[in-house]
Amino acid sequence: MTSTLRTKRLLLERYVPEDEESFVALFQDTRVSRWMGDGPSSEAEDRALFGRVFTKVYAKDLFDVWAVRRDGRLIGHAEIKRTDVVEGHEIVYALAPEAWGSGLGREVAEAIVAYGFGTLGLTEVHATVAAANKASLALLDKIGFEHVRSLTEDDGSTTLVLTRAA
Repeated sequence: MTSTLRTKRLLLERYVPEDEESFVALFQDTRVSRWMGDGPSSEAEDRALFGRVFTKVYAKDLFDVWAVRRDGRLIGHAEIKRTDVVEGHEIVYALAPEAWGSGLGREVAEAIVAYGFGTLGLTEVHATVAAANKASLALLDKIGFEHVRSLTEDDGSTTLVLTRAA
């Protein structure tokens, strides 16, 4: 069951059905979605994804997924889950562009890493980041992630696998 996490300025908690419009808006913003998974999806696909958070992820307690809120408003998304890219758990986070450049990304990343080490008892945590996503790479470097390998995607782009040990 996804626990509630608090940082200095943020609340990470389970999504509620009323978050659907804000979730879809976040994932429909191509400035955000270009860095998520396989990139931008249709609105219908993002609505289906939101539904699966409840019907699969929460219902079957598959992994931790959080709505990221500041002052009661949904401004982001965060996850920690098993990954096939490497043996272990991967962090995933996204913030709305209006939250960029204010240190909130670092707060989210540090909170979910601490949760992975403290609550889940992990000895290392991973992140996969597009080589072109310089902001996320800089953030993860600042909080102790190290580049361990590079993957070439089907489209020829490069994804970096980063790891942080406990």
